[in-house]
Amino acid sequence: MKPGHRMRIISNNPLVRDCLSDWYQVDYHEITHREILVMVRDLVYSGYKLYTHPTAGSVKPNENPYKSIVVGKEPEGEFSMEEINLMANAMITFDKFKPLNVKYSDYHFEDFKMIDYTLLCSALDVDAIAGLSKAKTY
Repeated sequence: MKPGHRMRIISNNPLVRDCLSDWYQVDYHEITHREILVMVRDLVYSGYKLYTHPTAGSVKPNENPYKSIVVGKEPEGEFSMEEINLMANAMITFDKFKPLNVKYSDYHFEDFKMIDYTLLCSALDVDAIAGLSKAKTY
């Protein structure tokens, strides 16, 4: 597992919190996927560097309620217009998709957590299996 001395993870995924908090600063919030995008957008406007793409993976934003994005630990000066545009486009993309009126089981939510977690681990180039050994449910 690679420690993230210069990074922090903004997430609403409890699996990310449980599995990666020994190696990364995980800012866990019980908020929606869109609210995570807004929070990260605000951090980017404040000068935090964006380390992972806000729409990584091929999962539509209305299909997965969990979202994890990596930013810098501290502001690094002025914001990047490129990163601001990435966040704006992520929010536009999110808003294009209508919410699905589907009742998901706990099993499905566990899958959604795992999808977000493994996408994040891939972006960070960390061993997802090693982190799962810390999770209570896996």
